Amino acid sequence: MSSTDYAAKLAAIEAISTDSIKKPNLPIKIYIQEAENLYQWVQPDQQALQSAGLDWAWVQGLPQRIGALREAESRWFKERFGREEAQVRWDQEAPAAYALRDQMLRTMRYAYRRDEVLLKRVAQIAEGTGHADMIQDLNDIAILGRAHPEPLQVVGVGPEQLELAATTAEGMAELLAQVNGERAGGNSARVIRDQAYTHLKEAVDEIRACGQFVFWDAEGRLEGYHSQYRRSQRRSTPSPEPMIEATPA
Repeated sequence: MSSTDYAAKLAAIEAISTDSIKKPNLPIKIYIQEAENLYQWVQPDQQALQSAGLDWAWVQGLPQRIGALREAESRWFKERFGREEAQVRWDQEAPAAYALRDQMLRTMRYAYRRDEVLLKRVAQIAEGTGHADMIQDLNDIAILGRAHPEPLQVVGVGPEQLELAATTAEGMAELLAQVNGERAGGNSARVIRDQAYTHLKEAVDEIRACGQFVFWDAEGRLEGYHSQYRRSQRRSTPSPEPMIEATPA
């Protein structure tokens, strides 16, 4: 199972230094399938490859490395999807949260207009910009309003509106954490996915290099030691038009 392979390989994967990480340059699902194909392809060539110095442990370890990368990719996909979903919700809900903050501040300026101390506190809350500041503003508005409710009640603001400010602050804080939290933390799931790819690539590269050396003149066997995806990409890339020099008059 991929999850079992992931757990077994996690320590080795996380031990790969940041400087050593190889970034995937082809779709992960295709790379995984090519590694699976390679594992099957090399089996009849064991003697020839070992005679050329290949440590067969590279081949024996392929299935576990493949399973670990498959699980790491699934975890990264889940995290990425969750963050993208949170971004959509944030874009939908943020305008109303900002509008609520602005409305409550305007109401407080009017309700507390005869109290210089409270007006100064409202001015302090209104300072600053940005999403995190807006969330903090809503929370501060709820706290200030609950501490001094009477002037607000006179202008029609009761506990329900203050509770709305507090719950909006809490909900938007959670959304913002989902959108930005993993980015600030270095995208751990993405890093582990790339480390798992590097771990698998290490084995695949060793096996392919040996196979290409041994079967350099046997096209039928050599074919299986190359990336078919890379070959198809090269074939589909048009060659540049040749430069035609003008004939002197």
